[in-house]
Amino acid sequence: MARFWFVSAPLYSHTDWGGFLKTAQVLNARGHEILWLSESPLERAVMQSGLRFRAIRKTGWLWPPPPAPDLSEIPPQEAVSLRYRRALDTWLSEELVADAVEALLDLEDEIGAPDAIVSDPFLSASALAAELFDIPLIICGWPAQATLDEQSLFPVQRDLSSDSQRRIQRLCNRFSLEGRNFSKGAAPSIISEWLHVAYFTPEWYQAELSTILPQTQFVGGRAETPADAPPQWLLDIPPEMPLGLVTLGTSFTGDLGFYSWAAQAVASAGMIPLVTIGWNPITPEKKAELKRALPAGTRLLNWAPYDHVLPRCRIAIHHGGVGTTHSAVVHSLPQIVVPHAADQRIQGRRATEAKVGLHLTAHDVRQGQLREGVRAIMEAGWVRENARRLAREMAALGGPERAGELVQNALG
Repeated sequence: MARFWFVSAPLYSHTDWGGFLKTAQVLNARGHEILWLSESPLERAVMQSGLRFRAIRKTGWLWPPPPAPDLSEIPPQEAVSLRYRRALDTWLSEELVADAVEALLDLEDEIGAPDAIVSDPFLSASALAAELFDIPLIICGWPAQATLDEQSLFPVQRDLSSDSQRRIQRLCNRFSLEGRNFSKGAAPSIISEWLHVAYFTPEWYQAELSTILPQTQFVGGRAETPADAPPQWLLDIPPEMPLGLVTLGTSFTGDLGFYSWAAQAVASAGMIPLVTIGWNPITPEKKAELKRALPAGTRLLNWAPYDHVLPRCRIAIHHGGVGTTHSAVVHSLPQIVVPHAADQRIQGRRATEAKVGLHLTAHDVRQGQLREGVRAIMEAGWVRENARRLAREMAALGGPERAGELVQNALG
């Protein structure tokens, strides 16, 4: 049996990616030695999943990010540059990444190296440590893509591309590495020559298929029948009442206006809004203000068990996080994606291209287009049929069971 280190940023959403944690559980059930590595905030959640957990002092992921300035007071070009730079700092702050590599080296000194590192797609420390240990790096949750043509980038992207290249080179020099787990050329990213597991179908990446490299394997996913009982608050809602999910996931949860606008749109279409706001702190005054802005009958929650809730929903209105998007897809749910950060715009575009939902901007929401969008989707039978078809195609690819098999086979 093989020894695998699964490494993720210290955010619960980074254990998902459509099936990352479930892949570890599959391998664990097959008798492989699985150790999940992250920072201490994830310990309880990972241990509850039945996996061994080891806290390391840093993973190289900058969280929480420093407070953002008021972008309305900054010239537009400078504001765009700042957004890109903050995103780069999140996964490639040199001293933070170096500290994480040292933490992995310390663990290797203590317990020995694994046979492979299976990683969150955006952890630079995983890429460097795998090369240091001379073991395979396996990426779960993101496809391997060919290097972008520098001429296709905006000027601000070209500037930051050069910056990221320099940061990676300095880190490689620091640890005497070649950087074989990073793509070369414009817009470098973490890349495995062994295996990238994508928890969607090839169709989901239809606009990018020509750039996706052959080490990418598509495993889809499926809705699972929960083993536990539904929460009482859900049982209290009559089963004939349709529900609509409204969420911003667990990280970017501060847009209280989004919750109220989306809930109003759901209620206007005759559904009960389920609004989940995560666990990030919110002042009592702000929470009271949000409650006043929600339509009567709204269920306001910190979190909802998707396997229980989504089968009863007719629509999901969300931020475009990979995990939330994946859950909506496998449960055949039409969706409206309103991106708030990071790669969420990409998920919004993909949902539109797959014809299972809409991609709206924050400006569209402020202009009242959520209500129109919900009404249009609920009246469009072809959207629901596309969602059902995509869910069937996702299930046919095998999901985490197939992912576990691929990870296992990557070692030969």
